[in-house]
Amino acid sequence: MQNFIFQNPTKVIFGKNTIARIADEIPKNARVMITYGTASAKKYGVLDEVKAALEGIEISEFGGIEPNPEYEMLLKGAAQAREEKIDYLLAVGGGSVIDGTKFMAAVIPFKGDGALLLENKGADIHQALPIGCVVTLPASGSETNSRAIISRKALMFKQAIMNPHLFPRFAVLDPQKTMTLPPRQIGNGVVDTFVHVIEQYMTYPVGGRIQDRLSEALFLLLLEEGPKALVDPQDYDVRANLMWCATLGLNGLIGAGVPQDWAAHRLGYELTMLYGLDHAQTLAVLVPPMLYVRSDGKRQKLLQYAQRVWGITTGSDAERIGDSIEKTRFFFEKMGVPTRLRDYGHGDIDIEKVIALLEMHGMVRLGENQEVTPDVVRQVLNLCV
Repeated sequence: MQNFIFQNPTKVIFGKNTIARIADEIPKNARVMITYGTASAKKYGVLDEVKAALEGIEISEFGGIEPNPEYEMLLKGAAQAREEKIDYLLAVGGGSVIDGTKFMAAVIPFKGDGALLLENKGADIHQALPIGCVVTLPASGSETNSRAIISRKALMFKQAIMNPHLFPRFAVLDPQKTMTLPPRQIGNGVVDTFVHVIEQYMTYPVGGRIQDRLSEALFLLLLEEGPKALVDPQDYDVRANLMWCATLGLNGLIGAGVPQDWAAHRLGYELTMLYGLDHAQTLAVLVPPMLYVRSDGKRQKLLQYAQRVWGITTGSDAERIGDSIEKTRFFFEKMGVPTRLRDYGHGDIDIEKVIALLEMHGMVRLGENQEVTPDVVRQVLNLCV
């Protein structure tokens, strides 16, 4: 196992009717800005519930944070917060709202151009306003990590930033608030979580047996519970387990002390920018071909995955690996997330334009061994159509 430091300061408040407890986590004299997305927080009453829980605390609102939160919109929110002298942010929504709120928390006290905080992937963030979260869409795990993904459509740019100042102080996870999600978002959330685990598991062995077993447990949970959520969205136990699984998938625990990949995620950012695909849709398209093309370097973990997750114990190494990848593809499809670009109306993508964007963003070597070069990307994308 590799050396590591693990610290997660976020307090998780999990379970039914837990929104009522957020006032205990925020100073009574705070000036709180509630941030949210475009419609669902208001439509399903979550925003009203949050405001009721904050009775007696001075609050304002900033809505309209889009999926793939946009830099320009977030600057508007930061400007409003400065004008209103906000000193606490409360995100109500899924990963995009939480990510956008994290960025706002860093921009509000920053004296320079907010773009500078993106250029060094968050390394120049030295302070941020405190953040709390009320999660309504389990997928990203952003509620218990220090990462945020920010988009700048004008520059065809989607960038991950990380900084310890971006950890939320607390996160409320009430599985009841996920029961109104449409099937598309249920499927996307399960696929996103599944691939978060793959990116930290499917590399090469370093003796991290605890991390492997934890990851395999999360895989199996998603395989068992994911389809049930599509059949019966009101099953509380199913929704609770999927919600906690999404949090555990990217809170730093399973990735501590092991190599990590993230090539599919980084390449997926470019597909989102160019073709407007949902984040999870890009992952469903990219992961199976990424595993095929890179199967030599991932051979040991792929065979372990085939046996422990899919129960595949017979056949040659190549057959077992191929079967496990195809079963992964079928699972994504079962969750209602297609795995071919043609399924989204993009059967003839401009591969060289995708590669040019990666190169423009300095992403010419990706993966746990930096082996994902432009030539490897071409092979992967040719298998995505």
